[in-house]
Amino acid sequence: MVPVIDLTKEYGIVLEGGGARGAYQVGAWRALAEAGVKISAVAGTSVGALNGALICMGDIDKAEHLWREVSYSQVMDVDDVLMSQIFMGTADPIETMKEMMRLLKDGGADITPLRKLIEENVDEEYIRKSPVAFYLLTFSISELKELDLGIDEIPPGMLNDLLIASAYLPVFKTERLHGKVYMDGGMFNNVPLPSLVNRDYKDIIMIRIFGPGREKKVKIPEDTTVYSIEPRVHLGNILDFDHRKSVRNMKIGYYDAKRLLYGLKGMIYYIEQTQEECYYLKQLVNLKPETLYFVSEAYKLDKDPALLHRNLFEVILPVVASELKLAKNWTYDELYLTMMEATAKLFRIQKYKIYTDTELLELIRSRAGKLDTLEEIPVFVYLILDIPGEE
Repeated sequence: MVPVIDLTKEYGIVLEGGGARGAYQVGAWRALAEAGVKISAVAGTSVGALNGALICMGDIDKAEHLWREVSYSQVMDVDDVLMSQIFMGTADPIETMKEMMRLLKDGGADITPLRKLIEENVDEEYIRKSPVAFYLLTFSISELKELDLGIDEIPPGMLNDLLIASAYLPVFKTERLHGKVYMDGGMFNNVPLPSLVNRDYKDIIMIRIFGPGREKKVKIPEDTTVYSIEPRVHLGNILDFDHRKSVRNMKIGYYDAKRLLYGLKGMIYYIEQTQEECYYLKQLVNLKPETLYFVSEAYKLDKDPALLHRNLFEVILPVVASELKLAKNWTYDELYLTMMEATAKLFRIQKYKIYTDTELLELIRSRAGKLDTLEEIPVFVYLILDIPGEE
């Protein structure tokens, strides 16, 4: 596959806050690195600041290991088993209430483990020497102002403290850092795009995880291009530091980044479109008469052989496009690929893999041949399989 973005350019990376969802950003970083994307700067808020520090260090294997092995107790002073049960909905209500009362009494969750995690994985000296510029955002309650700091503006020895400051979620117990009180940067600016735009970076990639917080509006100059890698599925609770969720989210981030990098089609799957629109139109024009008869009958249309194609193009396909929530100006390739995706999902075809359009179509038809029955499936599936329905 050939990337659709210009690999001769250097890109600034924007990493928003979102707690446990941050694993997604590391998966996206892996895809960017494999494609040869050159990173000139990274701006992060909260967990995005931590991941940004790791990007500046350049050790993607270390970052992946961190997220692959993460646990609740590596972030907060809590019991891993109980927290896992709480997020799975299987915890004893009394034990859950006791834990909540303990956290309230303590003024929030103690994040001493997070400090240790940062100290073990972040090398401030390396980041200061890194060719990748680093910026982080936090909010100083003591000064009542947002802090947008480059590494050169951070006093030596204070990087780890400011990474902690940037990640002070309201549920965490806060401490004074060098005489000041801080709050999670995401509460006032969770998407630090202005940090790079205001510093005149022209080519920017945002890696979204849609964490809670404010998203500041920023005017994008005409000579600035902003790309966005973003999930189309929910990444989970921001406090759900289950390593299995992190592995899943890294995989999602990896493939979503590839969607951007290679211009992959699909809302659910990752499809390399190798055919022009006329190919998909031909697939529909050449449907078997038995298939056309069946779908006309399903939509209670005239089954006169002379009207079957007219039924298909004037009535059935527009209705299917509406059912699949396509825009009114849909094209035949868009419609066909969307029908393929919906059919692939119905047949439980593996999602996290890149398929060419023709590979996916072949796999769908192969999978259908192994099913005992095709009863109670949407009518448009028959258009993809091109087989008559059961009478």
